[in-house]
Amino acid sequence: MAAPSTLNRSLELAGTLPALMVAADRVAATVIQGVHGRRRVGQGDAFWQYRPYRDGDSASQIDWRQSARSRNLFVRETEWEAAASVWLWRDASPSMQYASLRNIDTKAVRAEVITLALASLLTDAAERVAVLGTGMRPITGRLAVRRVAETLFDETRDSTRTPPSLPPMVPLPAHGTVVLVSDWLDPLEKIEDIIRYYASVGVRGHLVQVLDPAEEDLPFDGHVKFEGLEAEGQHTIRRVETVRTAYGARLAAQREGLQRLARPANWTVHLHRTDRPAQTVLLSLYLAMADLRRLTVA
Repeated sequence: MAAPSTLNRSLELAGTLPALMVAADRVAATVIQGVHGRRRVGQGDAFWQYRPYRDGDSASQIDWRQSARSRNLFVRETEWEAAASVWLWRDASPSMQYASLRNIDTKAVRAEVITLALASLLTDAAERVAVLGTGMRPITGRLAVRRVAETLFDETRDSTRTPPSLPPMVPLPAHGTVVLVSDWLDPLEKIEDIIRYYASVGVRGHLVQVLDPAEEDLPFDGHVKFEGLEAEGQHTIRRVETVRTAYGARLAAQREGLQRLARPANWTVHLHRTDRPAQTVLLSLYLAMADLRRLTVA
């Protein structure tokens, strides 16, 4: 997404909301064209399809007319109309305030765009959303998107605390969903604690890794001094090109580790670079959420 620079630099829109709301709505509007009419399993009234009867199904769900045509029992499935609850979180720690090029978003800005655009998509589908760790009850509608935007805006402008690089571990109801957006460069054992905590109570999850292109490609040459954004200090490498291969292997190992941790919990992992359109990862994420929910509810 190439949003106008005025959007990225403006502090607020219409006096109260971040300018990123505009960018997020544009991304969501583009993505929704790719998922229009998508059906999901649930407790609505509109008929979708038949499926074989399974242990645990209520007898009232059996379609006796369809079942009479064969030796098997069949259940009527309907469209998903009962809204689910989704808790959203994006990493706003200092390390996210990085952009290697002037014409691309920082990781923090892109994470906010993805989070707000997803909130818009979900509420348009009658889902309930809230920001993870706020204690707020998930709601739906444009009010929900506005509340998410205001919460992210307030967290970013709070100078009294440094936002953590990992999401909080708070009690959530079973069958809820979390979407966690970060660069996910923390130690894998710490990330594993997060996944295990939520998966152990039946919470579904999706990880979105947002990286700057320089973090993926390490395009520097010669003598370069690197300085951490979270008090890691400075580190000078005399010939950066000599460590590029090893660096790439370590980044690949981190990503493989994310996949390895997510797989047993039936979570999904989505990769995104800030020099590429946000619509691509948002579409992948949104469709994965629909597919995972279908598999869980069916």
